[in-house]
Amino acid sequence: MTTEQEITKETITGFFQGLQDRICQALEEADGTGRFREDSWERPGGGGGRSRTMAGGRIIEKGGVGFSAVYGEATEATLRTLQLADRDAASPPTFYATGVSIVLHPHSPMVPIIHMNVRYFELSTGHNWFGGGIDLTPHYVVADDAHWFHQQLKTVCDRHDSTYYDKFKPWADDYFYIPHRQETRGIGGIFFDYLKPENTAHKADLFAFVQDVGNAFAPIYTHFMRQNHTISFGEREKQWQLLRRGRYVEFNLVWDRGTKFGLETNGRTESILMSMPPQANWTYDFRPEAVSREEQTLHQLKKGINWV
Repeated sequence: MTTEQEITKETITGFFQGLQDRICQALEEADGTGRFREDSWERPGGGGGRSRTMAGGRIIEKGGVGFSAVYGEATEATLRTLQLADRDAASPPTFYATGVSIVLHPHSPMVPIIHMNVRYFELSTGHNWFGGGIDLTPHYVVADDAHWFHQQLKTVCDRHDSTYYDKFKPWADDYFYIPHRQETRGIGGIFFDYLKPENTAHKADLFAFVQDVGNAFAPIYTHFMRQNHTISFGEREKQWQLLRRGRYVEFNLVWDRGTKFGLETNGRTESILMSMPPQANWTYDFRPEAVSREEQTLHQLKKGINWV
């Protein structure tokens, strides 16, 4: 059994680095022609990362798989965001944060957009926790695909705690929601944050869960790449894809906590905005035709749908 001594920030960081490598390799193999370009960077305050991007692949039009491990003094903005603003301002704690973040935008509107993030954060005060999740944003909601996706995530959750999926699925519904549109970003998935270990064994258990979530990403998305990219589509579907990408941009720039926090704290802009699609459209007061696939998709972009 894994021990507390082995669950250090170095152990976790090493796993995330390897996870980025394995995911990039799996995506390149499934795409066939696309290759990731690596941009290594350093953070002025401490640490750095590797941003890997793909553009113009056979299936992936634009994608990013980022790894980071950064550290330094926890600013007032950081502590306020973490609800730790009552810490002694005369001796602010230091922080260490590491993780992997992914967003992939496919050429085909029949292949969904996907996002994953797994992360670990610790403070010199002794506080530490895990967070992350996976969510899927199909341009057209297909019930069978939604069921399969959620079943994969439930299986991962159930291996660790039979209550996880029932807690983390609604959390994703609430988080990946666009209030000004009154619609979800996609069909959700799982989302969790501030999973704080209670003891040695619990930290090992939480890390094992986060590892399984990260390792589930490549099999899940390469399944959709292989299954869906040959489905035929036309100009109507492409225009709809651009509108759905617009919704994706709206969520990321207006509501996503990670994007807002990164920009407000002078994070690395290129890495923060790596999630943006290559193209997106906004059509004034667009209304899909009645009983169309587009209208049916909008009806299913809501919280609380039981996909499993």
